[in-house]
Amino acid sequence: MYPNHYAYSPHQFDPYTHYDFNYYTQQQESHDHARQPALERRVNQLERQIQVQKTELDRQNKEIGRQNREITRLNREIGRLNNEVTRLNQNDERHTRRLNRLNQRLRTVENRLNIPFQASDGDF
Repeated sequence: MYPNHYAYSPHQFDPYTHYDFNYYTQQQESHDHARQPALERRVNQLERQIQVQKTELDRQNKEIGRQNREITRLNREIGRLNNEVTRLNQNDERHTRRLNRLNQRLRTVENRLNIPFQASDGDF
């Protein structure tokens, strides 16, 4: 049973019989067909743009990889040079201590032998 106790009959008046449902969809389809080449061109343009950006990013990533390898190589070289400087500094300190000990011994010998020494002589 339907509201208000009216029975539905297929012969009753249908308010939408005069409305053509296909008209709107046909109009929309014809409008879509007119827009389709423009949309396809835009999609193709965006796909080309994406491809160009992807190529550029790939190139940049390769360049970054090359730079990272160069940085790693330079860091190893810096580490090697730091080790060399450390070794040379240690060697220098060793020689400085040795020269200081030799100078002390030389002064001791000079004092024992009463040898006069002046810093301006430079011939000793």
